[in-house]
Amino acid sequence: MKKILFLSLMASFFVFSCQKEQGVQDENLTDLEKKAILAKGFSPEKAIKISEGFLVEGDIVLTTEEMQETALYQFLKIAEVEQYRTNNLVTGLPRQITVSISSQLPSSYVACLDIALARYNAENLLLTFTRVTSGANISIVKGNGSYLASAGFPTSTGQPYNQVKVNSRAIGNNPNQNYLATILAHEIGHCIGMRHTDFADRSYSCGGSPTNEGASTVGAVHIPGTPTGPDPNSWMLACIGSGQNRPFNANDKVALNYLY
Repeated sequence: MKKILFLSLMASFFVFSCQKEQGVQDENLTDLEKKAILAKGFSPEKAIKISEGFLVEGDIVLTTEEMQETALYQFLKIAEVEQYRTNNLVTGLPRQITVSISSQLPSSYVACLDIALARYNAENLLLTFTRVTSGANISIVKGNGSYLASAGFPTSTGQPYNQVKVNSRAIGNNPNQNYLATILAHEIGHCIGMRHTDFADRSYSCGGSPTNEGASTVGAVHIPGTPTGPDPNSWMLACIGSGQNRPFNANDKVALNYLY
């Protein structure tokens, strides 16, 4: 989750935020593009143009299709640090979600993905996760650039976002297993509809000046039963220090079980 929107790859304190793919930095975006991102309820600061559309919040993909939708919200600070979901969720419950991992990624990543999926399955949700070799609902693929990973949100038809990009050059070939499992679980969380826990003020986990990611048309809906105060260990905080392990805490489990 990010100390300064995911420091550079060379930083000793490598923070993970949902950022990852190299592209055109925000200062090179046109005023129209910046206004379009702002109209969606996200900050154009440090936004990046990528092949799918734009990368905002460090690891959130706003697709070209989403950018063409009518913006319903401007910046909206609903609360401080709670668990939040998007308007769209995965439907058709109970349901099995299949996940594959590209052979272009280091073989050591497979065990990390298995740990991430096991964390979800241990919660006995109406969503179960199974690793497959092909034809997956969510594909873990190789990404490039100065970011660790990225993903998007569920579709309006109730499908999970279908791809997580992982930058193995930044993470390394043999990372701490629980660290990478935390990154993968975080990105899969976006795919099934989780927003950053500190979306209303990402400086809580990332440092720097207060930044509200905004509700956007994707929504930032508070999940009942989760706290109204700071939650320093949530797996969906915007930034995480290098090597840090964040399994689901009690509030994360309440959120997952409420939704699924």
